Amino acid sequence: MPSTFQNAFVPNEIGIHPPKYRLPADAHVGRVRLAVSNLGRSLTFYSRVIGLSILNHGQSFAQLGARGSKEVLLELDEVAGVTPITRRSRLGLYHTAFLLPTRKDLSSFVRHLVAQKIDFGSGDHLYSEALYLTDPDGLSVEVYADRPRETWTYEGREIVSATNPVRFGELPQVAEDSWQGAPTGTTVGHVHMYIGDLDKAAAFYNGVLGLDIVTWRYPGALFASAGGYHHHIGLNIWAEGSPPSSAEDARLLFWELVLPSEREREQLLASLREAGYTSTRLANGTPCATDPWGITVALVITDPVAGKTEIRNG
Repeated sequence: MPSTFQNAFVPNEIGIHPPKYRLPADAHVGRVRLAVSNLGRSLTFYSRVIGLSILNHGQSFAQLGARGSKEVLLELDEVAGVTPITRRSRLGLYHTAFLLPTRKDLSSFVRHLVAQKIDFGSGDHLYSEALYLTDPDGLSVEVYADRPRETWTYEGREIVSATNPVRFGELPQVAEDSWQGAPTGTTVGHVHMYIGDLDKAAAFYNGVLGLDIVTWRYPGALFASAGGYHHHIGLNIWAEGSPPSSAEDARLLFWELVLPSEREREQLLASLREAGYTSTRLANGTPCATDPWGITVALVITDPVAGKTEIRNG
């Protein structure tokens, strides 16, 4: 990390805190919307391979979520003229990461992939165990389970990350037919982006958006979060030199940052204005902001009574 961020440490807490506005601990990632080239093909992948349930399905747009839940996790928008991309060829989305409730669920998912003869990668990141797949448009997908926070590794205020082999034999034993789709409680745990410059990324995601940087010594990457989580946002320069995603590319249209109140959203919008960023709105009126590489974050709020996020289909 650049030396300008060293004074942002707060004693006895995790991470490099923002110099001004800081997100509340219960802020988290909401739904993700993708532009895809063929809706039917993408629906087949995300429902049959990833295990999401189809909640709403139109001619060119669909919403998916976990089994037994009405909460939307993923939206697929078939956009005319969009074509698939190749690995590390565009700045923008690296992967959408679906967090399963337990390691037992992850073990069931592994059995499902093996039974279906589906290729996947994997990594043990110390705080989580993850599987990696690629959707029909070349966009990466992570499915993972966290280890208990008390087992995470820290060096000072930094959460230590690694990419070690997953010990599949140490996952909980489950029946071969135990996978019945993404279970209730599955969420979008984080999103991970290809960006062009780590200093600029820190200036936006930490200095303006208000996330804590919790891991900064993993090669070529920063990991940022609210509430001491290992990361809600991953930022890496592993596709440095590639152009940002364009209107002709399969890509991330936006991801949601869920805030607990309208007051908190107004504070974040004020942080954006103070830093010289102009907020815009989605078609449904939801305020949003765009980072230096054209990645859009929609700012939504949770209804404190119902415990649900705003209704938003635009």
